[in-house]
Amino acid sequence: MVNYPIQYKLEPIEFISREEFYDLINSNKTYIQKGFAGTVKCCNTREASKNVLKEWISNESQGKCYTFFIKNSSHDIFIGLINIKSIDHTVKKCELGYFIAESYSGKGLVSKFTSDVVTYCFNVLQMNKIYLRIAPDNIGSQKVAINNGFTQEGILREEYKGFQDKLEDVVYFGLLKSEYSKK
Repeated sequence: MVNYPIQYKLEPIEFISREEFYDLINSNKTYIQKGFAGTVKCCNTREASKNVLKEWISNESQGKCYTFFIKNSSHDIFIGLINIKSIDHTVKKCELGYFIAESYSGKGLVSKFTSDVVTYCFNVLQMNKIYLRIAPDNIGSQKVAINNGFTQEGILREEYKGFQDKLEDVVYFGLLKSEYSKK
């Protein structure tokens, strides 16, 4: 594992302002719109993004989802996020979604911080399985999955409604707690 300078850190949702949230989504919308179509659509104005952030905070207080933001402290900007969603307490599974600003992609930051969130899911939330749904052409995100011990379980056809409301395939990756514990 690479050690990253202290300038990069993971911050819980309460540390991001609505302006910073809007700026993060808006400045990266073209880059992230395929994988975060709903978020990009819902955050088309500052007011709309404020409402999304407010909803996420409310959902987090109810244990429905959790969002962590990747921050570059030396520039005092948020550069990405990792969220825990679709939490199913009956089966003890959840989905992760993540993105990083295009200018920071390929540096291993998402892999490192995904590892931290995976640990949180298994040790704090007591999940048994974590899964990812990734676009077939998103090789970078697939590498993040593989680097964190996820196994490709299959391709789900027309599983995700993309940015232009087109149904798209996703590559499904999973990681069980028993597999994680062996690392």
